This record gives sequence, C-alpha cells and structure tokens, in this order.
Amino acid sequence: MGIVKLAILDDWQSIGAPYFTKAVPDVQITTFSETLNPKNPADLEKLTKRLESFSIISTMRERTPFPAELLHKLPNLRLLLTTGMRNASLDLQACKALGIVVAGTDTRHNPPTENPKRAVPDSTTMHTWTLILALSRHIARDDAAVKTGGWQGQTLATTVAGKTLGLCGLGRLGSAVGRIAIQSWGMRVVCWSSSLTQDTADEKARSVGLEAGDFEVVSKEELFREADVLSVHYVLSPRSTGIIGQKELSVMKRSALLVNTSRGPLIDEAALLDVCKRGAITGVALDVFNLEPLPDDSQWRNTGWGQSGRSNVLLTPHTGYAEQEVFDCWYTENAENAKRWLNGQELTARLN
Repeated sequence: MGIVKLAILDDWQSIGAPYFTKAVPDVQITTFSETLNPKNPADLEKLTKRLESFSIISTMRERTPFPAELLHKLPNLRLLLTTGMRNASLDLQACKALGIVVAGTDTRHNPPTENPKRAVPDSTTMHTWTLILALSRHIARDDAAVKTGGWQGQTLATTVAGKTLGLCGLGRLGSAVGRIAIQSWGMRVVCWSSSLTQDTADEKARSVGLEAGDFEVVSKEELFREADVLSVHYVLSPRSTGIIGQKELSVMKRSALLVNTSRGPLIDEAALLDVCKRGAITGVALDVFNLEPLPDDSQWRNTGWGQSGRSNVLLTPHTGYAEQEVFDCWYTENAENAKRWLNGQELTARLN
C-alpha cells in the first residue's frame, strides 16, 4: 500500500496525534488546527488541496462538513473517522457511493448506574447548567469587574430555584437537564418538540428517576411564554433549522434566560441578535453558533452586552462536550478503528 497518510482535522487543543501515533505508528500523521468551511468556495478549494493526498481523515464532530462536492474531490480517501454516533455534516450516501468507509465512536466515559436518580450527568448537561447558573448570577461579569479594580455591579443575581424551565426538545440531554432542574432546584419543567406526547414525556421522566407528569408537555407558544429559563436540546435537521425565530422569541418574558448548547442554526441568529440588542429578554448564553469558529467580525463578539439596555450575553466556544475524558474515549476509538481498517478487521461504530 505504501505510506498511508492520515489527517487529523480541527484538533483545536492539539491532543489527537499521540493516540494515532500509538495505535498506527507506521502511518504518516498530519494535524490541521485551522478550520476551513467547504460552503465557502475559496475554502473548498483550499480544503481540497489540503486533503486530496490522505487516505484516512479523522474529523471532530461537525467542525468540518463533508458534503458530496468535497468528497468527490478526494480520490484517495478511503476511511473517514468522526466522533460520536451522529454527524449531520457528513454526506453518508455520497461516502457509500464512493466506497469511503465511515466510522464513529460509541464509547461512554460516564460510569453506568442501575439507579437513574444517581446517574452521572454527561458533559453537555453539566455545561448547560454551568451556563444557566453563571448567567443568572453574573459570574463572568463580576469576575471581570473584580479583576479590573471594580466590585459589585448594579444588577443583582436572579434565582432559578422554584421557577419554570422550558425544554425545547426532550431527548437524552433535555431529560438530564430537566432531572437536575427538579431534583436540585425544585423547578417546574415544561417541554415541547414537534412530535412529543405526554406519554412519551412520562417515559422520559421515569427513565431519569422522576415521576410521570414531572415533565409537562405544552404547546410551542406556551413553552416560550412560560419559561423563566429556556434551554435548547433539539436535533438539527433541514426541518428544524430556524425552529426558534422572531415569533417564539417575541413572547418570552422580559426576565427570561435562553441557553443553547445544542446547535446554532436551530435559532434564527438575526432574530436573536435583535432581541439581545433591544434587551427584550434578560440574558442569553450560547455555546454554539451558525458559523464556527465564530468569525472575528461576528456581532456576538461585542463587549457592550449587558450595557445601555442590551441583554446580558455569555459565550463559550462550543466546549459543552470538550472534556478530557470524552476526548480520550473518542480519540482512542478513532485510532483503534484506523488500526482495524489497516489490518482488514471489522470496525466498531460503523456509520455506513
């Protein structure tokens, strides 16, 4: 076969290479930390030239999309490794047609438990609650004030205890966030998704150690009108893109907080920016954005949030899942699959 070349994409923390070096020491490994977006014609050309010589590519989640247009320009690609068991930015049909094997990761780093009440929260659930509490208690603002010679600001913290949490989406993550809301903060939890029924919500509640009825299914309008904290946990698809727009945002309470740790395009960005500029809701915390990494000229990169009537805005760089333990699981399995593929063995977590 000659020298096999493997590319590691979007390893922003530069931690992936040692896993592959250990598993496949004879492979030539190159790491690329600069993300290119193939939706941009100039980036598509650069990405094609960057990747055309590689037969194995390891990509992190949806950081670099692989549409059919790009895949057709990579004649040497035979194995595409991704993290997790779902990556909507990969054209799996095109991969199959081109003979490109795609494998994900299905390892879990959280210890199992037979008692759902004692289940260990995953990283995104913990990040969601970190953002909710940091936003409601002005942690980032107060930290910056103290470090620059100030003291207490002019705005007091607001409690989430006993208030209403709205969940837009009630899958595994939404259910985990809702469990903590009830067990830790005594909150009322209301939820909505396009096909959610009360029976399904009751099953979700029981699966995390709660009682039937603890997750109340409401209409979409009621969800946004009643929530003191609105947390997004929806799967991104062509149908769900922009599922939260001006109509939904306009009925939220002035005192409400909105948190998105799911996917940026679920929310109409222009509508959300308008809401924040007008201070129509108290605070917004975002871990995900329409375009990542966030462009230098993005309107979100504004130090004036929380001033002159604008909403408080708390930003993190899509790190809800970025834990050492998670990455260790992912890169270990990716590297093992590269070794399996080179040895002609069956792959784990194959996606096509």
